[in-house]
Amino acid sequence: MKLTLKIWRQKGPKEKGRFETYKVEANPHMSFLEMLDVLNEELIAKKEEPVTFEHDCREGICGTCSLVINGQPHGPNKGTATCQLHMRHYKDGDIIVIEPYRAAAFPVLKDLAVDRSAFDRIIQAGGYVSVNTGAAQDGNAIPIEKEQAARSFDAAACIGCGACVAACPNASAMLFVSAKVSHLALLPQGKVEARRRALAMVKQMDAEGFGMCSNVTACEVECPKEISVTNIARLNREYLSSAVASETKV
Repeated sequence: MKLTLKIWRQKGPKEKGRFETYKVEANPHMSFLEMLDVLNEELIAKKEEPVTFEHDCREGICGTCSLVINGQPHGPNKGTATCQLHMRHYKDGDIIVIEPYRAAAFPVLKDLAVDRSAFDRIIQAGGYVSVNTGAAQDGNAIPIEKEQAARSFDAAACIGCGACVAACPNASAMLFVSAKVSHLALLPQGKVEARRRALAMVKQMDAEGFGMCSNVTACEVECPKEISVTNIARLNREYLSSAVASETKV
């Protein structure tokens, strides 16, 4: 199939970007990233600058393949990362617009690659548990209700891709932060830092320049792991209880 690609090109964070148009021929069995690989091979053969885009595992696990495709983070398929999107979902002659995430907290590094280190700093602020070092405990060492464990696992499925930020009108990171808070808050291992975790992570989220939750739930719709917005409600409860506990302690 012959496709027309309109791709955002930007040489650096402080450079002015623009859309450039390319023609590419793709096989329906290719993944979206493989199609971009074909384009880059053609550009390199013509001694032109290839398109910079992020990728790693290409298995929907790492979250680095974050692109906005025709206005949708990760493309048109629900519950699918960009690397899992295949060209059979497009037809011959289609025009595809590809651009990076648009958020002040995710500055463009080059072309389609953005700096998402803000997420790393949020995790460093409180997304961890204190445990003794040594051999791992047996899986059944701490009894946990199956329902609690399942909800924690669902929240832990977040891959930190940032699609929630790209989908939100306010570029909010609430779904990401709530998923990271929830999967620890639901387990007994996470109780050690419970009183400071939500406060510290929300404070860092605000410092990074993310917006407030817009309540339109576009984040849940575009999330490749379908993280539920109920986690945001849990984050709010954790935050309020932590704030009250801190005030009482003072």
